[in-house]
Amino acid sequence: MSVAIATSQKQPDTAVYRATIPAGEPWLMEVKAGQTLRILDLEGNQAVDTLFYSLANPRERYDVQRTLRRQNSVYLSTGSVLYSNLGKPMLTIIADTCGRHDTLGGACAQESNTVRYALEKRYMHSCRDNYLRACAHDGRLNKGDIGPNINFFMNVPVTADGGLTFEDGISAPGKYVDLRAEMDVIVLISNCPQLNNPCNAYNPTPAELLVWN
Repeated sequence: MSVAIATSQKQPDTAVYRATIPAGEPWLMEVKAGQTLRILDLEGNQAVDTLFYSLANPRERYDVQRTLRRQNSVYLSTGSVLYSNLGKPMLTIIADTCGRHDTLGGACAQESNTVRYALEKRYMHSCRDNYLRACAHDGRLNKGDIGPNINFFMNVPVTADGGLTFEDGISAPGKYVDLRAEMDVIVLISNCPQLNNPCNAYNPTPAELLVWN
C-alpha cells in the first residue's frame, strides 16, 4: 500500500466535540455512525495508541488481522477500512496528512518495558496501564478487551527479514488523521507515555481530538 496523503476541508470551529489529551494520559469517548473523528498530533511525533469497540456490543472490536488481510498492507492510511472481529467495517480513514500508521508495534506495557529495556523500567508509565485505568473508570470494558491496537503517527518499519524497528516519527506538528465512523463506536486511547524509544521523540506531548457531524 502506498502512502496516501489527503487533506480535509473540515474546520475546527465547526466541530461538535473538541478535547485535548494530556501527554501520557488515557481517554475514552464515543463516536456515532456518520460522524468524523480527527486525531491531531499537536507538537509532532506523538504516538496515539488507539482501540475501537462497537458501542452496541463491546465484544465486537477492531481486528488487526481482518483489517490487514483485506487491504493487503501492514500500514494504515487514507482509504483504509478498519474491520471488526465480526467482519464489519467500523471506521474508514478519509483524510491523513501523516501518510501511514503502525499496526504491529502494539502498546507498551510493564512487561515489554522490562524485556526490551531493563528491569528497572518495569514501573514506568505505560499504554496498557492507561487502557486499564480508562476501562476501570468507564466500567464497560476490562483487561480482557484489550487487544492489538493501532499506533497513529508511530513509525515502526518492517525490516527485510520480517523484524520490527522503532524509529523516529514521520509526523510533525499539526498532522492529523480523520476517521469516519461506519457504526457507533467506543474509542479507547492512550496518548503514549513511552520514554525508552523514539516513538514520541523521547518527549510525550498532548494530542487533540475533534468530532464533526
